[in-house]
Amino acid sequence: MKKGTILVVDDESRMRKLVRDFLVKQDFEVLEAGDGEEALDIFYETKEIDLLILDVMMPRLDGWEVCREIRKQSKVPIIMLTARGDERDELLGFELGVDEYISKPFSPKILVARVEAILRRTNAGTADVLAAGGIEVNKAAHIATIDGEPMELSYKEFELLTYFLENQGIALSREKILNSVWNYDYFGDARTIDTHVKKLRSKMGKKGEYIKTIWGMGYKFEV
Repeated sequence: MKKGTILVVDDESRMRKLVRDFLVKQDFEVLEAGDGEEALDIFYETKEIDLLILDVMMPRLDGWEVCREIRKQSKVPIIMLTARGDERDELLGFELGVDEYISKPFSPKILVARVEAILRRTNAGTADVLAAGGIEVNKAAHIATIDGEPMELSYKEFELLTYFLENQGIALSREKILNSVWNYDYFGDARTIDTHVKKLRSKMGKKGEYIKTIWGMGYKFEV
């Protein structure tokens, strides 16, 4: 039984084959694109894509442009691959709604583990509804509302808000948030958390102050 459909976008056929082989071994269906324009064509034609693995540096349309186009109409999880180690690229990726960011060279096993972790959370069948202070999160439907109005959240912003609601009143270190929301094997740093918290607060309006900063440690959600 197939676990899901993954679109792998990279102009290097060798890299696509490497990623495809590891994903196929884990029972994923894999589609491939060699550039950004081909990726968008496949994405629009194929309704059942569960996740994209997207290279940054590509001819015709680069990964950032592809991500921008897809985010205009879909919140499908996106993992970006890049040969760069520039933190500005990483921050740009998160601002565009990228869910994971992996620098080349990387371990294909780690990549597959992240794919599986993201899809597990996306497809979680729990009907849990969390609510506090006018904010409500429906985990099964993947919907968040504030005073009854839907919130436009990226995949990771939704996960972060859910985690805060699940841990109300508890002081959470940045490391704990990284481990819980971004997975134990995510090689990121505190700036990833801070960037997402800043965006989440802005989308919560006045209720953004429910997310309190604990200086030198992390955050606490408290109504």
